[in-house]
Amino acid sequence: MSNNNDYRQIIKQTKEYLRYLNDIGVKEIPYEKSKVKSQKSKVKDEETNNIKPTLESIKEELGDCKRCKLHKTRTNIVFGVGNPNAKLMFVGEGPGEDEDLQAEPFVGRAGQLLTKIIEAMGLKRSDVYIANVVKCRPPENRNPEPDEISECRPFLEKQIDAIKPEIIVVLGNHAAQTLLNTASGITKIRGQFFYYKDNIKVMPTFHPSYLLRNESKKKEVWEDMQKVMAELGLKIDAKK
Repeated sequence: MSNNNDYRQIIKQTKEYLRYLNDIGVKEIPYEKSKVKSQKSKVKDEETNNIKPTLESIKEELGDCKRCKLHKTRTNIVFGVGNPNAKLMFVGEGPGEDEDLQAEPFVGRAGQLLTKIIEAMGLKRSDVYIANVVKCRPPENRNPEPDEISECRPFLEKQIDAIKPEIIVVLGNHAAQTLLNTASGITKIRGQFFYYKDNIKVMPTFHPSYLLRNESKKKEVWEDMQKVMAELGLKIDAKK
């Protein structure tokens, strides 16, 4: 009974206090919101106030993503890796089996070839940033489907906004078509500079996995990379 009496007493005192406030002209009770914000609130503030997002905040927003059906078969989300202030960014289409297991993009056979290309440019993987259009492995390494790309694309765009590279090399059809909003195939548009959001140069070229099946195309990719190197002011070794 004592608990009920205490409860009634609290209600009675609260009513009396509210009547007192009303009598003296106080119509609203001011309060201060907690200064401790959740990570989601911080991300929302970044978007609302146009504050440059960080890769950490984007990854936090992505969370344990279940926005499309790819989450049902993945082992890990493959977010991206490299220098958060990179001048050069590489974007592929999606993780493969090795990437899915290691949670890092381009670590399988195609990734090893990409690493060799980067090193031939006089750089290291840690100098650039590497990501994919979709963050989860499509089953059996199939192409990502339009609804999957649609759900994941905003996170890639936020990664680009956070890094602000000078040049993006898009690897293969899906990466090129996604960032350039084009239906043109990679064979038609590779080797030419385009623009992403009017200020970042984009170089489309063949995907390393394609080069593993078509070694004769490596020469064309190297020609594309030399154009990128020239734009970045990197020394070009004529012997390579």
